[in-house]
Amino acid sequence: MVRNPSSSAPKVALSTASVYPESTATAFEIAARLGYDGVEVMVWTDPVSQDIEALRRLSDHHRVPVLAVHAPCLLITQRVWSTDPWTKLQRAQAAAEKLGASTVVVHPPFRWQRQYARDFVSGIWRMADETDVRFAVENMYPWRYRDREMLAYAPEWDVTKDDYRHFTVDLSHTATARTDASAMIDRMGERLAHVHLADGNGSAKDEHLVPGRGTQPCAELLAGLAGSGFDGHIVIEVNTRRAMSSAEREADLAEALAFTRRHLAAPAGGRP
Repeated sequence: MVRNPSSSAPKVALSTASVYPESTATAFEIAARLGYDGVEVMVWTDPVSQDIEALRRLSDHHRVPVLAVHAPCLLITQRVWSTDPWTKLQRAQAAAEKLGASTVVVHPPFRWQRQYARDFVSGIWRMADETDVRFAVENMYPWRYRDREMLAYAPEWDVTKDDYRHFTVDLSHTATARTDASAMIDRMGERLAHVHLADGNGSAKDEHLVPGRGTQPCAELLAGLAGSGFDGHIVIEVNTRRAMSSAEREADLAEALAFTRRHLAAPAGGRP
């Protein structure tokens, strides 16, 4: 895991995706009200998420820093910030630098993005060499429908099979992939630089449950990070689309933050 000599506690951020279908602006407001340390901006179809000056104003107004930028690499964001994937990453890097964020989160390419996939590993290294911003490549999962499985990502959905400087681990994705999250984290080792904290039960759908509501080792991961000197960020990235009201959504996000802080307070190798 990437180390911080001061051994201070990692910051806990709210992904702006966690408030969907509410807006990016609402995410800043909720993060401030609940006491999150910052936000990770998911760049997607909300125009505010694509506007660096609008994000800066929100950050200043709510006194909530932008700690990370998630590049627009979802299926629904294929035309956001360009149709060229390298241009998207360049713009994500520029946004991170201007907003003071330390990390750009990026998914491996879709398999049909053949040229991008062919050059992805070397291209990420090249970009990482040109900036202090970390490009943290995120683990994904096979797509499943009934009894069929499709490998949608290249070079690999299991990003530990390729050589990257920094990784993001997503515990909803490990659940969907039905892989051993602890073993994947061990393979990432000191290159683990960023955490998407969520839970899952191994459904074919990417669940992004509130931590503690699924089968993933969320508590164990946090206890392991506590006091380890990990200097990345822990980002709550959960699905609150089924919330019946804004109050219910906010309660889920408060529960996720309380879970994270409680287990970060655990002694290394122990229980809170």
